[in-house]
Amino acid sequence: MMKGVNVSLMDTVSFQHITKILEVTDELDISREAVEIPLSPESPGVVRRLSNGKLEIVVDAALPFEDWLQSLPEKIQAQMPDD
Repeated sequence: MMKGVNVSLMDTVSFQHITKILEVTDELDISREAVEIPLSPESPGVVRRLSNGKLEIVVDAALPFEDWLQSLPEKIQAQMPDD
């Protein structure tokens, strides 16, 4: 990276990003029908339970995607009901 060049924030969640997120939810045995992934990232990103019961996963625009993805399972598990 060149000195003095700002790293741009992510402005769109791509199909490749969504695929990687769904791989995480698949590993956690969460139905793809129960997940919403907005195409616009936010800063900060968030994982939250919606009023319809679905899990909304908003990518963090300010973090490198792979770094954010590594923290995703923990964020999802924090939103899961204790059975």
